[in-house]
Amino acid sequence: MVRAKIIYFTAAIILSGLTQSQAAEEPELKAVLPQASSFTAVKRGGEIIYYRAQDRDGQFIGAAFEARSKSYSEINTLVGMLKDGTITAIKVLEQNESAGIGSRITEPEFTGQFRNIKDISRVQAITGATVSSQAVIDSVKQKAEEIKALLKE
Repeated sequence: MVRAKIIYFTAAIILSGLTQSQAAEEPELKAVLPQASSFTAVKRGGEIIYYRAQDRDGQFIGAAFEARSKSYSEINTLVGMLKDGTITAIKVLEQNESAGIGSRITEPEFTGQFRNIKDISRVQAITGATVSSQAVIDSVKQKAEEIKALLKE
């Protein structure tokens, strides 16, 4: 019974065109771009640059991408962005900042500032965790600009 479920799940992934790693990433992608029904990896040189997001009708609505930064540690943030440049949400995927200080970049009080915002300069750094939070702000802003340019190509 368990084996049949595994075979069915694997077949469903293959038939949908998703790799197993993409299927595992789908919930994370939907967390930052919940309006999307599906995601397609856009690659350059075998590396995923961003995920193209489509609605139920297959229409392009935006992109999800990773923004990487360096503070006291590497910080990897997943970002959702609509085609008009509005950041829908972020999620810090990886960080090793100081507990209770820099790690506050994962808290909703900080990440929530990115919800449905066009002007990232309005996001406030965290007092006491300025370096970490500013690293996230700067990386999201920079990568969003890069992705916007790619979307225009």
